[in-house]
Amino acid sequence: MHRSLLWLSLVCWFAAVFTADASTGNVLKVLPHFLDTNGVHTLSPSLYERDAYQAYLRQHPEKRSGIRFDVQWKTKPPIAGTLRLIIEMRGIAEGNLPRQLVLEKKVEPSGLFSRWTGFTVRGRQYKAFGEVTAWRASLWDEDELLGEQKSFLWE
Repeated sequence: MHRSLLWLSLVCWFAAVFTADASTGNVLKVLPHFLDTNGVHTLSPSLYERDAYQAYLRQHPEKRSGIRFDVQWKTKPPIAGTLRLIIEMRGIAEGNLPRQLVLEKKVEPSGLFSRWTGFTVRGRQYKAFGEVTAWRASLWDEDELLGEQKSFLWE
């Protein structure tokens, strides 16, 4: 009995030591929204109205002025270095030329609750980029990937 308790305590101690140094984080949700010429993505706070307006903007590209990605993310300590949230977009501009755009923001650790961070592409940059065909959102602690979410067409 005494020997079993000793082995169990040693296993628990090693498990705590080896998992204590790893940073953990996750990208929980990514919401890409088209922006109209006034810079808004919905006409009212209703989720139904937002989805209906996004469907309208998808069908009428001439009414769009940009795209915004709202990313919900969370981290758990310890964080070793600088946290970065990155959005990568792939698209097709005029002439069927492939385009890629990378947006990056430094963020502070989230603590107990998740946080939202927005990325916006508007104006000339949006028009030059063309239609977004795939995207990926990733959360990095220095060079360590903590979490990501990507669209269906991302490879």
